[in-house]
Amino acid sequence: MNRLVNAWVWTTTVLVVLVGFLYVSLVWLVTAPFDRGRYAAGRAFRQLAVAGTWLNPYWKFEWSGERPRDPRRPYVAVSNHESYADIFLISHLPWEMKWLSKDTIFKIPVMGWMMTMAGDIRLTRGSRDSVVQALAACRDRLAKRVSIMIFPEGTRSRTAELLPFKDGAFRLAIESGAPILPIAVAGTRHAMAKGSFQFRRAHARCRVLAPIETAGLTLDDVPALRERTKGVIEEARHDLMRELGIARETQLQEAE
Repeated sequence: MNRLVNAWVWTTTVLVVLVGFLYVSLVWLVTAPFDRGRYAAGRAFRQLAVAGTWLNPYWKFEWSGERPRDPRRPYVAVSNHESYADIFLISHLPWEMKWLSKDTIFKIPVMGWMMTMAGDIRLTRGSRDSVVQALAACRDRLAKRVSIMIFPEGTRSRTAELLPFKDGAFRLAIESGAPILPIAVAGTRHAMAKGSFQFRRAHARCRVLAPIETAGLTLDDVPALRERTKGVIEEARHDLMRELGIARETQLQEAE
């Protein structure tokens, strides 16, 4: 049964991507002349992730928390990272954010084309030139009144513990004057675990937390801002785990 369900999910996912490409392309063609921030094309692209989740009988994804009053006020959104499924979950949030993503994802046919049309930002790990270009692209999107979505851990954690947060997102927020928007994620770890492309049952939720203003901060404040953000995300994540009833399960897995 598990093999049948996974075959169904992968089949529907591929169909959503192929049909969605036509949809995103049409939105991009119609809105590109006046939508410099690619807000509409990005929203169309995120809707494909929501559709894919809806067609997956193994997944129940939800969000809660504080919705920004003005969706066009640019934020630097940061979240903990548990699995590829985080992308599907966070895409449920009802406003557009441009994702900072590794270049290998952009190389996937059709998917990468839609990411480019959506205005997402490519990053090649280990390349200083790519980092400089990615930061410039982030500033460009923020200047066009579109938020940026970054996983400050840099990669998915294999355990229930958060990895150290890197400075980049927090430097960007301070330099651009954009607030940090913390987002906590729980429940996705085993939806599609690291090192596996097999779908599993998961009830997951993300919570949007109160923005952290950066006005008046300098680069000397990066460490304090980074640790403050990590702290509120970690606390909210533990709350979500209790709400979802997965805290005990996680403790047992860690013991093993």
